Amino acid sequence: MLFALICKDKPGSLQMRLDTRPEHVAFLEGLNGDKKLAFAGPFLDADGRPNGSLVVVETPDLASARALSAADPYAKAGLFESIEIRQWNWTFNKPAAS
Repeated sequence: MLFALICKDKPGSLQMRLDTRPEHVAFLEGLNGDKKLAFAGPFLDADGRPNGSLVVVETPDLASARALSAADPYAKAGLFESIEIRQWNWTFNKPAAS
C-alpha cells in the first residue's frame, strides 16, 4: 500500500531543516534502496524555501507507515509542526514496474 506523509515544518525552523538534511537524505536513500520509497520532496514557501515535506512510501499497513515517519531524522529532530499520513492511490503517470 502507498501512504503519503504530508509534513508541515514548525515556523522559523529552516535552519533545523538545513542542519538535519544530510541525515534525512541518507534515511530516504535507505528507504529507496529497500524499495519502500515511491517519491519525496519538499514543499516550498512563496520565496522558494522549503517548509514541509511530501514523502510517499510503500508499506503493508498504516502502522508501518507511522513507524517509518517516526524514524525520519526530521521527525526525530522535532522539525515538523504536523504530520498527516494518508493512504494514497497512484492513478496517473505511475512509472512502469521494473
